[in-house]
Amino acid sequence: MTLPLGVYVHWPYCARICPYCDFNVFRARGREIEASDLARAIVEDLKAQAALTGPRDLVSIFFGGGTPSLMEPGHVADIIASARALWTPAADLEISLEANPTDAEAARFSALADAGVGRLSLGLQALDDAALKFLGRSHDAAQARRAAEVAGATFPRLSLDLIYALPGQTSVGWIETLRHAIALGSEHISPYQLTIESGTAFDRAVRRGVFRPPGEDLAADLYDTTQSVLEAEGFEAYEVSNHARGAAARSRHNLVYWRGMDYVGVGPGAHGRLTLDGARVATVAPDRPADYLRQVSETGLGFSARETLTAQDAAEERLLSGLRILEGVAFEDVAILGLNRDHPRVRDFVQLGLLVADTDRLRATANGRKVLDRLTTELATA
Repeated sequence: MTLPLGVYVHWPYCARICPYCDFNVFRARGREIEASDLARAIVEDLKAQAALTGPRDLVSIFFGGGTPSLMEPGHVADIIASARALWTPAADLEISLEANPTDAEAARFSALADAGVGRLSLGLQALDDAALKFLGRSHDAAQARRAAEVAGATFPRLSLDLIYALPGQTSVGWIETLRHAIALGSEHISPYQLTIESGTAFDRAVRRGVFRPPGEDLAADLYDTTQSVLEAEGFEAYEVSNHARGAAARSRHNLVYWRGMDYVGVGPGAHGRLTLDGARVATVAPDRPADYLRQVSETGLGFSARETLTAQDAAEERLLSGLRILEGVAFEDVAILGLNRDHPRVRDFVQLGLLVADTDRLRATANGRKVLDRLTTELATA
């Protein structure tokens, strides 16, 4: 039996860098030659990593970034074709790509669909001009709606990303945004709470007193509002920040991460997790495109760091990801941590209504998801 495998492709270029973003991104302007070289290097990296993994069943390909919708559709097609040739594609192979709703990117949707993309993850982030301006986005609300309509007519699957807990945001305003997003017809909505990441432009602005993010109580209210509005419209919170109308609408690629499956990471800064010789191996590629290109040129492989995780580390990672999803994590997968239904810490959290301990699985409740960092930290060190 061959192990299932996902492929993550990191495309690091953006037309502009958003003030809240701490991802590995670079401005696209003036990098056209480098971008072409990078697409070819990603294909070479895939080939080298396929030699390591051996035969696998390919269940998902995800183009993230950065702004992968800025890629030439021909490069997207080449990468997809290479992955399909190197591993055995599943009959329901999911191929996803992230995009922004600018008119320029929307004009490429048809070509990206022709290249093989079947699921678009559209970064709306907000649906009013004031919020979009605050977030530093390069599109307005009208463009967001147009792009969602075009994407819905072009791709079999569509996911919409939104950001909440903005300064001055109210529950009433957030409900209106959610309802407008639902009306766009997507079967998958990913609402993310704004976090102020160290080193970002927003981090510097907060430290200068330019604005203050909402307090914990308001953020919690907005989270609860998110759950109630989406649930009432038939969206199941199958993961902390991801809601789908039915199992078929769930992101299979993200489930690769949360279920602890293997995935190849290619592109600058990409991470991977592979089972090699029976051990869980973490891989990391160089952040800078030039360094990634050099790495592939010199070694064939794109990753520059490779670490074999201890059984303890692998189990902790499995616990962290598994409790994020509705189905939870199997006790068998975290046995080395000593966790089972009768563990005192597990029993305590069950009595508090934060966990559910089934016969063979551990799951976080709706209230448990609100304090997931605390839960996972205490369980991992129990």
